[in-house]
Amino acid sequence: MPRAQARHILVKTEQECSKLKKDIEGGASFADLAKKHSQCPSGRSGGDLGEFGPGQMVPEFDTVVFSAPVNTVQGPVKTQFGYHLIEITKRA
Repeated sequence: MPRAQARHILVKTEQECSKLKKDIEGGASFADLAKKHSQCPSGRSGGDLGEFGPGQMVPEFDTVVFSAPVNTVQGPVKTQFGYHLIEITKRA
């Protein structure tokens, strides 16, 4: 069974998500922005979600985590919770 580690930033709007992605691409720290802006409790730990397998996250999130390149920021990804920026930090 594949496993992945990821971190994310969850916000309410696609516009806010896109702005944060531009900030990260401009050199801002993903973890710092997660602590400041993420509406998920994981924001307190820089957005770190730890290790998980397929089916443990909502389908839209799973699709990105188990298919996108590792160590690149993906998003905005829309789920029932809002808009996410996702960075896969490890996949095995």
